[in-house]
Amino acid sequence: MDELELLKKDWGKQDSTYKQLSTNDIYPMLQKKSSSIVKTLFYISIGELVFWILINTIPYFSSDSYREKLDAVYSNDTILVGLTIISYAVILLFIYLLFKSHKAISVTDNAKKLMESILKTRRVIKYYVIYNLVMAFVSMVVGLYFSIIHNPKLSETISHFNQKQLMMTYAIMIGCVAVFVVIIWLFYKLLYGLLLKRLNRNYKELKKLEV
Repeated sequence: MDELELLKKDWGKQDSTYKQLSTNDIYPMLQKKSSSIVKTLFYISIGELVFWILINTIPYFSSDSYREKLDAVYSNDTILVGLTIISYAVILLFIYLLFKSHKAISVTDNAKKLMESILKTRRVIKYYVIYNLVMAFVSMVVGLYFSIIHNPKLSETISHFNQKQLMMTYAIMIGCVAVFVVIIWLFYKLLYGLLLKRLNRNYKELKKLEV
């Protein structure tokens, strides 16, 4: 049991004078813990940015065959460049917002402002995860579309499908994309979920102190 938990335990047993003292002791600990959590989220987001840069650049520049296949699929460079720029721009914006949240939590001396910063951080992460899931779905659907139209053998095979076979093919493709998106969602749930639960716990404790 850490120091904060011990203080909270004693806080419920003592008189009002001691409660006020304990409140003044507990708040800095909640602030420190919240700041540490957001700082960790900030470092994770930087790690994620580096990870995606490496994933996208190393295979492209180290493998001629991979580069040729990618160039064949995305013959329209504008789409590929556009998706890439948007993706990295959103990640950089997310990193900036987390950095701002960390700074705001680190310097605040007001419980209400700290609660607002925690809520803002939770919203930022929520929207970021939703964006990434939508972007992953759109990117994979676009990738499949261009793979089909730029693959002569695959295009010819599909052109001979009847309506039922065509619908089943599209359903399987969308199903595969949906499974992959769910896997990404589980990854983010594991990556950010535990830290957000701790942040939410701090928020609830702050609400109790406000009362």
